Amino acid sequence: MPDFSLHWIDFTVIFVYIVVILWIGIWVSRNTDDTEDYFLAGRSLTWSLIGFSLVASNMSSTSLIGMAGSAYGTGVSVFNYEWMAAIVLIFFTIFLLPLLLKSQVFTMPEFLERRYDSRSRYYFSGFTILGNIFIDTAGALYAGALVIFLLYPSVPFALSVIILALLAGAYTILGGLKAVVYTDTIQAVLLMLGAVLISALAFGKVGSWEVVTTSVDEGMLSLIQPASDPFLPWPGLLFGIPLLGFYFWCTNQFMVQRVLGAKSLDHGRWGALFAGFLKLPVIFIMVLPGIFALILYPDLPTMEGFTPDLIFPVLLFDLLPIGLRGLILVALIAAIMSSIDSTLNSASTLVTMDFAKPLKPDWTEKQLLNVGRITTFVFMIIAAAWAPMITNFASLWEYLQSILAYQSPPFVAAFLVGIFWAGANRQSAFWGMVGGHVVSAGLFVSIMIFGVIDIHFLYVAPILFVVSIFLIVIISILTETKQERADIEAFLWTTDSYKKETKELAEKPWYQNYRIQSIIILAITAVILYMFW
Repeated sequence: MPDFSLHWIDFTVIFVYIVVILWIGIWVSRNTDDTEDYFLAGRSLTWSLIGFSLVASNMSSTSLIGMAGSAYGTGVSVFNYEWMAAIVLIFFTIFLLPLLLKSQVFTMPEFLERRYDSRSRYYFSGFTILGNIFIDTAGALYAGALVIFLLYPSVPFALSVIILALLAGAYTILGGLKAVVYTDTIQAVLLMLGAVLISALAFGKVGSWEVVTTSVDEGMLSLIQPASDPFLPWPGLLFGIPLLGFYFWCTNQFMVQRVLGAKSLDHGRWGALFAGFLKLPVIFIMVLPGIFALILYPDLPTMEGFTPDLIFPVLLFDLLPIGLRGLILVALIAAIMSSIDSTLNSASTLVTMDFAKPLKPDWTEKQLLNVGRITTFVFMIIAAAWAPMITNFASLWEYLQSILAYQSPPFVAAFLVGIFWAGANRQSAFWGMVGGHVVSAGLFVSIMIFGVIDIHFLYVAPILFVVSIFLIVIISILTETKQERADIEAFLWTTDSYKKETKELAEKPWYQNYRIQSIIILAITAVILYMFW
């Protein structure tokens, strides 16, 4: 077993990092004067900041800890979520992103209001806020508390959660999205560096790839699993993961908020695709270390209090020397905090722009900023209180993905039908989402609580998606509530807009053409799939 102790040099590195991050929040807050500055960074974000921030926020609570743990327990198939994210982001840049930036919305629920009506906005916003608190923020706090548990088992789990929440909440409350994105960029670089070092050292200790292939079951090294696989069956890969990916990357305020703050459509597209590109090396630097750990620590499951989520921290403390431990522990803390700050900022944006501003149109920018900051603080407390409950699930990854499978499909249906079919009306969107969640609640009670039926959560997602689309289409046909085409034209994707865009792209250098960038990402994805089929 590794020695979970830190040298004074490690503590110094951690302390310096915390001071720098808090200073960034204070520095940015000096130039945060209105809601556009606070919630969308003044719509001034460049592609590199967007890409790094997207990756840092996503990888924080799932990849560094959740992926190594899942690979240790079930194999590399967990990477299917990552390469599929790259495909989803390409879809996002082609079809939805241009509509979002052209409409100049602050939030994704606001887009639903523009396309449908205010009921859809409030319904989606309310669910998203709950998801930001109980799924994203609480999940990140749980991951951080696990690391502290390794270092100091005597520290109560709840106290660890509170410390992390206060650190991330402090600079988020002060600086808003701009502080989040700046700190996320630093954190993304650190977490990628940390993951590369851990993976390289673990592979060096294993010896060679031949040792891996001869020591680990062949199925553990395959991305494509049989339909009977309990973790990730191939039908779930085809029909479930794309839906969860679309919700997370294309409609969840937690992620999309960075792209909404882009200085231009080009920067928004390049940033989203850059994030997709950065997802592809994850199999080598965040998934395979879990496989290497199978060889290095075959007896680890016998450790008291062991969960698969402890694999990455074990690798960190066992392989790295003094000094580097502190640096990579900073990367781990950075990854966790980047998710916490993002979800807190997202939830406060939704409350302020989807509820406070419409209900109190006469409030000043200063009053709205105060609402955002107070909301951030309150949600920080709620998430910290919920985080210890995640210990009731088998793993962090299972918690995150299974909850999303029951929550997200009705929203995905409303967005996709809305941007591709002008016939979808305001009645159908609202009742389609409500009806989808009624069915979702029934399935959740039957499967998760009473165990009456046994359906994999990746099959639950497409079932709910089909039900919601069916309701939207049928209700649209049966009701006479029609919206004028001119009123919703800006929120529809059409072939005419695609043809116009083709002419504009012809004037750009090839390396600035997002379609060529997308093809390159698809090619790299195909190579990785071939290697680990």
